[in-house]
Amino acid sequence: MLVPFAMVVIISLSDEQSILHNGFQLIPDKITFLSYQYFLKTPDTILRAYGVTITVSIVGTLLSLVLTSTMGYTLSRKDYALHRVTSFYVFFTMLFSGGLVPFYILMTQVLHLKDTIWALIVPGLLSPFYVLIMKGFMAKIPIEIIESAKMEGAGEWRIYVQLILPLSKPSLATLGLFIMFNYWNEWFNALLFINDEKLVPLQLLLVRALSSLDIITSRPEFLTAGVSLDMAAFPKTSAKFAVAVLSAGPMLLVFPFFQRFFVKGLTIGAIKG
Repeated sequence: MLVPFAMVVIISLSDEQSILHNGFQLIPDKITFLSYQYFLKTPDTILRAYGVTITVSIVGTLLSLVLTSTMGYTLSRKDYALHRVTSFYVFFTMLFSGGLVPFYILMTQVLHLKDTIWALIVPGLLSPFYVLIMKGFMAKIPIEIIESAKMEGAGEWRIYVQLILPLSKPSLATLGLFIMFNYWNEWFNALLFINDEKLVPLQLLLVRALSSLDIITSRPEFLTAGVSLDMAAFPKTSAKFAVAVLSAGPMLLVFPFFQRFFVKGLTIGAIKG
């Protein structure tokens, strides 16, 4: 399982001529940091893309967890008269999509979110699949706990904040990790709605770099600051893997902090009784 990750890092550090002659190797003939030097000598573009992606991931994940947990909790309450109808409505949205054109018109002409950071956040705020997962978890919380809190005079919001959310930490952490991964890896919405270079997220930068190295060779950011590009020696292959390491690395560091909640969240509900 670790070999593919190691291979990506090793190739990003391999000499271009060695890759052309010997192919991909776990033990490279020559190690070079040339690929990273081309990016890190002019870090403004990448750092700005990191900032956009981190902001979108954190803000989007927090807002999404609020919406997902509140809706999931509402649907999990058996004393909510319309919980069956509302649950079916949420499930029904998983079967059909409005299509790309209505989605684009909604975001640009109705909500006027084009070239704003909210165009990267709003589309991923609420997933019906995650709502149903949250509903299934919260439905396992004994109703007697909620009734006892009501007898003590607690209101609905206090029950939700001080009782339900602490008991739902495993599911919140698990879904939060999934949601953050989705935001971190999202690039298509940026491709549709973002023309301002200051709002380009990291993954769109990665997609551009993987599809064409023009983003490296033609952009003024990479041709200034005293960086002279010798295209004959430019590490085209290793540069692609270097971009992958730069974009995916932070999320690999985030996962261990959520691991204990993640495992517990996946196994809850696996055994009935």
